[in-house]
Amino acid sequence: MLSNRIVVYRAERGWTQQDLADRTDVSRQTIAFVEKNKYNPSLILAFKIANAFGVPLTDVFDYKEE
Repeated sequence: MLSNRIVVYRAERGWTQQDLADRTDVSRQTIAFVEKNKYNPSLILAFKIANAFGVPLTDVFDYKEE
């Protein structure tokens, strides 16, 4: 299972889902689905999200075997 801390990082920066979407070149809906774990991002998108926050990938995303 892939989990993420996108909501936490967005809140710390005062960003909306649209703000993050604009920084990562995806739709707001994509960010919403990733945040809610309804969509696993591609590796490229995961790196874009982490880079937007200026943190390592593993600070935003965590994978655990079910």
